[in-house]
Amino acid sequence: MSSELVLSAITLIGIAALVPVMMAMTAFLGPRSKGKVKNEAYESGVGSIIGAVDQKFSVKFYLLAILFLIFDIEAVFMYPWAVSLRELGWFGFIEMVVFMLLLLTGLIYILKKGVLNWR
Repeated sequence: MSSELVLSAITLIGIAALVPVMMAMTAFLGPRSKGKVKNEAYESGVGSIIGAVDQKFSVKFYLLAILFLIFDIEAVFMYPWAVSLRELGWFGFIEMVVFMLLLLTGLIYILKKGVLNWR
């Protein structure tokens, strides 16, 4: 066996052993506090209101965050493409144009649906 494979196996065994040990230590040594306030639901910095039957949360913030991630990943794909454009040639260029057209189509759809309007 090569030394790299042995080191990888030792690392995996160490991780496999460390995870249960840390979980057990947390269960035995961690603080235990139970009570009504501790067990209540808590979402996005808003605690539950006593007596409120139907409390609605706006999902526009979460939707905007997901859209940001989608279009941010576009930049992650464009950087290595720009670095290796000479090796990819015309095929790589056309492939990136198709990718960007798909994302542009998605952006136009989002704008027409009014997802980015906060009213």
